[in-house]
Amino acid sequence: MKANIRNWLIVSLVIGGFISLFASSHPDGFEKAGEEVGYIEHASSFMKSPLPDYAIPGMDSWLSSSLAGLAGVALTFAVFLLLGKWIAGKK
Repeated sequence: MKANIRNWLIVSLVIGGFISLFASSHPDGFEKAGEEVGYIEHASSFMKSPLPDYAIPGMDSWLSSSLAGLAGVALTFAVFLLLGKWIAGKK
């Protein structure tokens, strides 16, 4: 892995696993609009989230949110790495 990619991955893991713990617990704009308009109650019936509220179900601590952030970074990195390899292989 190139040093530049490795460094950005490390920064992303630190942000997702540690700094994200200091994020606001207030709803974001989309969630707030959903509460005001009334569709937020129906949104969860369409598709269940594997990490609801950015936490791992069954764990009640800061570790749950930290692991959810790390999982999100790892999953995103893996998807884009595979997508990049697939696109590069088509040329």
